[in-house]
Amino acid sequence: MALQNIGAGNSDDAFYRYKMPRMITKIEGRGNGIKTNVVNMVDIAKALARPASYTTKYFGCELGAQSKFDEKTGTSHVNGAHDTAKLAGLLEIFIKKYVQCYGCGNPETDILITKSQMIQLKCAACGFVSDVDMRDKLTTFIIKNPPEVKKGSKDKKAMRRAEKERLKEGEMADEEQKKLKKEVIKKKGTSSSKDGAPKSTSSRKKANGSDEDRASPPRSQIDEKNEAHDKEDVDDDIEWQTDTSLEAARQRIQEQLSAVTADMVMLSTDEPEKEEKTRTKVSDNSENGNFLAYRTLVAEVKANLNKGVEAKELVSHLAALPASAQEKMSALYEALFEGIEKGFAKEAIKKKNYLAAAVAEEEGLQLLLLCAIEEFSCKSTSNALKEVALVLKALYDADVLEEEHMVQWYQKGLKGDNKNSQIWKNAQPFIEWLQNAESESDEE
Repeated sequence: MALQNIGAGNSDDAFYRYKMPRMITKIEGRGNGIKTNVVNMVDIAKALARPASYTTKYFGCELGAQSKFDEKTGTSHVNGAHDTAKLAGLLEIFIKKYVQCYGCGNPETDILITKSQMIQLKCAACGFVSDVDMRDKLTTFIIKNPPEVKKGSKDKKAMRRAEKERLKEGEMADEEQKKLKKEVIKKKGTSSSKDGAPKSTSSRKKANGSDEDRASPPRSQIDEKNEAHDKEDVDDDIEWQTDTSLEAARQRIQEQLSAVTADMVMLSTDEPEKEEKTRTKVSDNSENGNFLAYRTLVAEVKANLNKGVEAKELVSHLAALPASAQEKMSALYEALFEGIEKGFAKEAIKKKNYLAAAVAEEEGLQLLLLCAIEEFSCKSTSNALKEVALVLKALYDADVLEEEHMVQWYQKGLKGDNKNSQIWKNAQPFIEWLQNAESESDEE
């Protein structure tokens, strides 16, 4: 079966992973009963992850003819004789409206119907939610015939709920075990104290005579006397000795010296405070100097870009400047994207030559570029943070960034100090899609 790339804009890409079969049509009947049968409509709809009834109904709406899809036989008929090229062109329009993501152009989307009866497309790659134009005739058919909910998502939710319940039950069982252990320890302590009392009283009975001749004192006094007597017995059994070894003697001398020198140490604490104040002043001055040096680096890159310097020439010029590799990469990225409010993915595609030349020499430079994207997105006041997934997708499709380095950068960020930053939440859908796509390609 001949295959083609999904979407007319991806027809020239030989390595595009989303493909569908080429349309095959057959004209049946004569006269008023002539019909066009789309032979492989089921296979096409399966590749697009859409019901075959949607595409068949769309052909009928656009051509002004009756259309019908038989679910039992899997046949798709449109009244009238229509060319294959004409139907293929209508199918491309359907893909743009109801299949491809409006943000990144990826065909891996799901149809959502909101409570207000609006149709949306949620992208599994970048997480972008696209609003479908409700003026189209097909939208009423989709609302009346919503797509089936994937069973996998329900099963996953049920599994997650079951796991949470199991964890809660385990925590409750652990708490109960801890309470039981505490109660057992308390019972042992009380039983040992009760067992010790008769022994001491019996010994005193033998020493001091019978209890009939004397009045029995209160119970509290007996307990106090017993405890004091037990302590005296324990103290009598202990033999006190002093350690006369060389190490013990040194330790005692050190303790005596520490007590004497404590006052001297307290007097000398004022000098380090003065030194710390001077150090903070020097560090502030150095930070200001680093900031000014970085801004001049960005300005110099911008000047070269305005002159129309080519990518390789600009990268070689940057390599000769006195700055770290990360500062050079950050300055290049900021010079390319500073001042942009929206559409960062499109700008990334336009300026991919500069970024590709910057990471071409070594593989480790891709991590520097990802760190530069992170730094710029977090400090930018525009929509750079919201569109970070789109930028990563664009650079991934342009072969500027590889999957291995992107996953490594994401996992390292989750373990770092800024693990709660918004950039990781925004990039999470794309990274998950990237990992799932890799596992699917391995299975294929």
